[in-house]
Order: sequence, then structure tokens, then C-alpha cells
Amino acid sequence: MRPISGREELALFCRLPYSLNEELADDLAAGRRRPEWMWVAVHGDRLLARAAWWSRSGGDAPLILDVLDIDDSIPGPDRVDTGVRLLRTAMAATLPDRSRPPEYSRFIPPDWRENALTRQVVEERMTVLERTGARLFVERLRLEWRPGSPVPGPGGRLAFRPVHDAGELVALMTSVLDGTLDAHGRDDLTRMTAHEAAVKHYEDELARYTSPRDWWRVATLPHGEPVGFVVPAHNGYNPILAYIAVLPAHRGNGYIDDILAEGTRVLAEQDVPRIRASTDLGNTPMAQAFHRAGYVNFEREINMTWS
Repeated sequence: MRPISGREELALFCRLPYSLNEELADDLAAGRRRPEWMWVAVHGDRLLARAAWWSRSGGDAPLILDVLDIDDSIPGPDRVDTGVRLLRTAMAATLPDRSRPPEYSRFIPPDWRENALTRQVVEERMTVLERTGARLFVERLRLEWRPGSPVPGPGGRLAFRPVHDAGELVALMTSVLDGTLDAHGRDDLTRMTAHEAAVKHYEDELARYTSPRDWWRVATLPHGEPVGFVVPAHNGYNPILAYIAVLPAHRGNGYIDDILAEGTRVLAEQDVPRIRASTDLGNTPMAQAFHRAGYVNFEREINMTWS
């Protein structure tokens, strides 16, 4: 059990299938991954299991554990044992000073519970994580708008303008954390104030996007009162809706449909090949809004965390 020696062993690492395989070479070149963060369990020339962490370009520490795979031809109980041994070894070497390991993320088919083989694969990976102390945090819907899907025109109830500055957006983000259905937002509020959580999200995520900030929109009533906002962006992989929300005082009026349509229009006008978005499985109102807007649930995501 060891990290890969470098890019020359990427073919070995990619012998186990997963949707992120096609991104690994670019991630290594861009500094989003390092060979010492990419671990393998091998027997001779056979790859038994693998694990890898991701970070932002140039980051000095892993941020997400997003690859954990086992050779599914290994006999049942041995598969989980192999995964546990690899992950424990890799975590000890890669995260020696981390009291709380980075979150685990896994992309899975939207119907994973209905397919016996897929369910087994997902649940065995989750068992590996659980045996190292992790627990299920949230399951999320990954959504996609595709060219050719209709984009609703302006509804007339709301006006849209660019975000004035970072301070305005942070203030709006602070407000929408009141009553949020987002699991990550609720978790942040157990450890910090709403303003601190908004600043953290802005600095760690939104401020890092290199796509134009004049895509960002504030939705207002005709007299100028803000009711919500949307942050269209490009995350280096795909065009995305990075953040979308309605302010607490204006929830329940159907404004989310207008705001989602505006964010979709902004990106669709850039002639993008797709628009990606996500929301928690339990955030039914947001999931329904995406469905009404023509977004397809093409994947789900499992997030697990350590206490």
C-alpha cells in the first residue's frame, strides 16, 4: 500500500472505473492533485484498491476525499477489509495532523438503490468509511440543464441587476442561512455565526471562480427590494449555478422559479454545453424548482464526514 510514484503510474491508478478518471491527468497538471495524495493497494501488477484526495489548484492540503474504489472481483468480506486497510494507511500518511479528515464525496447513479449491484458497490464503500469513523452526512441531487431545453422568459414579477460588490453578496448569503434546508449550511451554523459562515463560503468558493462576476444577479421587486440572488459561474470543470436562494421574508411566493430561470439564461447565453447544479435530497422545494425548469437528475452524490 503506497502512493503512486507520479504521472507515469496514472494508468495503473485508473484501472478501476469511476467517472472522475478522465479528469485526473488535468488535475495533476493543474496542481489540484498530488501523487502523494493518490494511494493504491497492489498485489504484483494487480490493483486491488485506490484512494485519492482533491484540493484547489496549488492547495497545500487535501480538501475532499473523492476517490475510493475496490476491485469488485475480490471475495466479499475481503473487499471491505482491503478498502479499510488502504484508507487507514493512506489517511495516517496523508493527514497526520488533521483532527477531522476532509469530507468524502462519491458520485453515484440516480437510481442506485434500485439496482442491486450498484447498491452493493455504494454501500460497501460507505461501510469502508464507517469502519474508519465516518458517518453519512447528506445525499445530494446532481442536476443538469442541456441545450435544447426551454429557458423561460422573464416573468415580469422581478427585476434583475448585477451584484454591487462582495459585501452585498455576503450580506444576502448571511440572511438566507436563516431557516436554510442545506445540510452544509446548517452544519456551519453549529460552529459559527451566520455572517462567519457566509464569509467562509464566499472566500472559500465564490471568490475563487475566475468566470465573470457580472454574471451574478440580485433579484428585486419593482421598487428595488432584494428578494433573492443567483450566482452563475464556471468552476473549472463545468458551467454551474454555484448559489441560488430566496430571502426568508420572500419565501413561499414562487420567486425561486424566476431566479432559477434568470441564472439559467445567463449561462445559456454563453452557448455552454451544459449547466450543472446540485441540491440536498431533502431540499424538496429546490429540487422541484429544478425539475420545473427542465433540469435532469443525472447523478447523486453521497457526502460522509468524520466527527
